[in-house]
Amino acid sequence: MHYTHDPIFPKKFMWGASSSAWQVEGAVNEDGRSDAIIDLNSKKKKPYTDNSIAADHYHRYKEDVKLMAEAGFSSYRFSIAWPRIFPNDSGIPNQKGIDFYNNLINELIKHNIEPLVTLYHYDMPVWVDEKFNGWYDRGIIEKFDEFVRTCFKAFGDRVKYWHSINEQNMQICYGEWLGICKNKDTWFEDKWKVNHIMNMCHAKAVVACHELVEDGKIGPIPGYVPIYPYSSHPDDQIAAMNAEELTEKVWNDLYAFRKYNGFIQSYWRENNINPGIQDGDMELIAQANIDFFALNCYRSNTAKACGIDEEPQEYLLNKSGVKGNLIFPKVPGLYQLTHNPYVEYTDWDWEIDPVSMRYMLRYVWDHYQLPMMITENGLGKYDKVTDDGKVHDQDRIEFLKDQIYQVGLAIMDGCDVISYNPWSFTDILSTGNGMAKRYGLVYINTTDEEVLDLRRIPKDSYYWYANLIKSNGENWG
Repeated sequence: MHYTHDPIFPKKFMWGASSSAWQVEGAVNEDGRSDAIIDLNSKKKKPYTDNSIAADHYHRYKEDVKLMAEAGFSSYRFSIAWPRIFPNDSGIPNQKGIDFYNNLINELIKHNIEPLVTLYHYDMPVWVDEKFNGWYDRGIIEKFDEFVRTCFKAFGDRVKYWHSINEQNMQICYGEWLGICKNKDTWFEDKWKVNHIMNMCHAKAVVACHELVEDGKIGPIPGYVPIYPYSSHPDDQIAAMNAEELTEKVWNDLYAFRKYNGFIQSYWRENNINPGIQDGDMELIAQANIDFFALNCYRSNTAKACGIDEEPQEYLLNKSGVKGNLIFPKVPGLYQLTHNPYVEYTDWDWEIDPVSMRYMLRYVWDHYQLPMMITENGLGKYDKVTDDGKVHDQDRIEFLKDQIYQVGLAIMDGCDVISYNPWSFTDILSTGNGMAKRYGLVYINTTDEEVLDLRRIPKDSYYWYANLIKSNGENWG
């Protein structure tokens, strides 16, 4: 539908931004925190820096929250580091870790900013990984339950919006890249057992939240990449549907309907895969009634048919930031992804497609009829401080303007969207590109080569976004 006026956002719409503990906090070995697997993984990403300091949010959270408040934020999405709460297997929470998050939450509430808290964002403690072989052993289910219940009891009096697991689908689809896969040779089958164990952990979190948090709401955070058919050829349409199922819909159907859909059950049968479902598992999952979807969306993909005789091709992401280095995947007999001639691309070969935001919100609303919040969306790029001491990022402003406008159009289309939180508030450590690939509204004065003074420099996009927030989406600048 075309509208004759700009989007109108709900009066209680929450505006904010996002981060994750391991990418923003630093202080990885302070106040009792132990190592996470992702800490060790980040040390391997040379020539980029690791996450030992990152944006130093652990020591500078008050300064950061002050900047949020000055921009008019009404929400802030962040995660709790599991190894900061349980640095070992004693079963005794680390009080200093709890104190940090209490202080952060209280600081946010003091400035009328709603905390949106993610329980798991890639930072599995090393001791958990060693004891349970990562996500492979069902013993992790009870340890995860112990962790989330501790968080609900410690923070649930003030935190009412919770997220279970960040981008579970991406952790399965890119298991080797994100450190989930333990054996590449058997991952084709293993990943569905791992996925089921993660689904059990998600279910434990949902059940515990509703049990322990008064008026608590909880939902998953899938990584969402809308997938278009390459052409109007019917085979391309089916290929796009196949890609949608195997990268997103299988997970979202499980979250919303609390059972595995027919497509994945057929896929398991055809490929002789045992997903490891045990007696009582589906009964627990059936109790995990989510309250909303949180959605991470940066881009779209395009799919076309892939013959059964084609050679398989792994999805090779562009890690260099030089255009043209991404290699699209081929899954013979199901789909292949391909270049979309109708959209622009970033230096990392990610599609710049604001309409994908509206498409996603319409799709998820049509399928699940649950409220939605955006928990990640942004533009990664090389930023620099100019001679005037400022950071001019007009291309990020244009990106955010186009994306948020499409969120507004989706709301006018009838979608129930409650919050927008782009990635990220400050520059933080990128999963694969250190501090070089920057997403923040606020520049952090540090580089991969040396730690500078970590000064916070609000970018032009920060001021633009602040004006938009203060007008509740009316002043597009």
